[in-house]
Amino acid sequence: MYKRQLLDSPPYGERQAQHWLDVIRYAETEGFEYDRLMPDIWRFRDYVIAAFNSDMPYDQFLMEQLAGDELGDEPDLRIAAGFHRLGAVRRNAGNQAVASSRNEVLTERTDIIGSAVLGLTIGCARCHDHKFDPIPQRDYYRLQAFLAATREDNVSLSRSAEQERLAALKIDIDAKILELKGILANLDGDEETRVKAEIQQLQLQLPPPSPTLCSIKNDWQNADLIHLLRRGDPDLPGPVVGMRTLGVLSPQDRVELPADTPQPRTKLARDLVNPEHPLTSRVIVNRIWHQHFGTGLVSTPNDFGKNGSPPSHPQLLDYLAYQFVMGGWHFKELHREMVTSSVYRQASQASSSATAIDPGNRRLSHFPRRRLSGEEIRDAMLSISATLNLTMGGPSVVLPVESELIDQLYKPTQWQVTSDKQQHYRRSIYLLAKRNLRLPFMEVFDQPSSQTSCAVRQQSTHARQSLELLNGPIANELAAAFARRLTRETDSDPRAIVRHAFRLATAREPMATEMDLSHSILEELGVNEFALAVFNLNAFLYVD
Repeated sequence: MYKRQLLDSPPYGERQAQHWLDVIRYAETEGFEYDRLMPDIWRFRDYVIAAFNSDMPYDQFLMEQLAGDELGDEPDLRIAAGFHRLGAVRRNAGNQAVASSRNEVLTERTDIIGSAVLGLTIGCARCHDHKFDPIPQRDYYRLQAFLAATREDNVSLSRSAEQERLAALKIDIDAKILELKGILANLDGDEETRVKAEIQQLQLQLPPPSPTLCSIKNDWQNADLIHLLRRGDPDLPGPVVGMRTLGVLSPQDRVELPADTPQPRTKLARDLVNPEHPLTSRVIVNRIWHQHFGTGLVSTPNDFGKNGSPPSHPQLLDYLAYQFVMGGWHFKELHREMVTSSVYRQASQASSSATAIDPGNRRLSHFPRRRLSGEEIRDAMLSISATLNLTMGGPSVVLPVESELIDQLYKPTQWQVTSDKQQHYRRSIYLLAKRNLRLPFMEVFDQPSSQTSCAVRQQSTHARQSLELLNGPIANELAAAFARRLTRETDSDPRAIVRHAFRLATAREPMATEMDLSHSILEELGVNEFALAVFNLNAFLYVD
């Protein structure tokens, strides 16, 4: 019987969640100028991790995210519906009810369903009929109509009395801050500096938001009438449209549903997870293939349309999608089938004849070599240095960064470093995902910006990466911890240090040349520099 230790281990969900969070452009802040924190949106991240670890069927996974608030009042369902809150929100454009700002919100919520679930660039039909795919502009707004009633819903988990106390404290501090800001314009020099410092101290005393479920709800009294917008301009409304899924994917006799149709997103979600749907299962199966092989069977995971790439193995894609649905939409069985296949277990060494015939390795004559992502590199360094904190879930961790980066924020007080340093050593999935400030270590290793859906992480190679691994604070701190571990577990024997380091970092013994060179580094530069050199090995940074 096949053993499933890796699939059944908690880190499976933590790693798998990152792929989905990339696709749905998860972040914990709203972007644009203010980039304010969304209340406790980390609960959505924990929901996704738990869903993958419990092997929640994908059809249920989608139903809960698209329509959780319509399905019930259970906290997990409300949290799952936070999927619709993950787009960037422009707060400095005036009241969100203003047509242009509200239109941006609905556009974000519509486009992500197209790219993440359907693998289509439906956003191209916002202003005109799609130029390449059979998606008329009317169909874009018919899809948007399912979201017309959605409004933000922050559900407080605090008792009423506690809410009132915190609200009163916030009003008092805000009043003092406003008073100081009023006199600030007439000050300069030391007095200006003193008052600014006083304002900053008061901002630090503001009570934290009460525990919250960051979700949405249907507000039928304020539901929008969805118009076909000429050139996508909310100031140029055309005819009103009702709800309907994309015509090219639907039966020809399907009619528009009226604007007051109850539980509209539940109806949309049920259509998308219909086993007969031509795209939903194929798109997600292709994403899983992409994770394991570096390139999807369709190499454009967010674009299955005319401008996307045709599948390299169409029959295989159809087979896997069919098996996935017939097997109950379970991810773990899909992973198992892929990683136990002969194609996955190939060596990464390419023959000259195969390279000549298929230089892009689309026919998979050998395993495609892949560099680890920034999160994987950091987590691997934490693991082999024996500093990894395995605590799961909860509020995100804020690491220290250079003051120059913090000073560029609209409110530098938004970046409050987590006081418990042990929290700093948790897996990268739990680090604060702030749109306007990415950790330099993650950014240099191609972490996406989360402004838009990221289906494929780019893999650049440039000098800054080497500089970060040699001189960066994260690499040097963890190299020192790795050195302490090596010294402690080998009684400081040089050759034993080298062997132990290679076993931990590369899962193999060092070759003779590696042993000699490593021994020289130890003698000349010491164990800390040797540990840092191990972090820079290709055998550590790449999956072969």
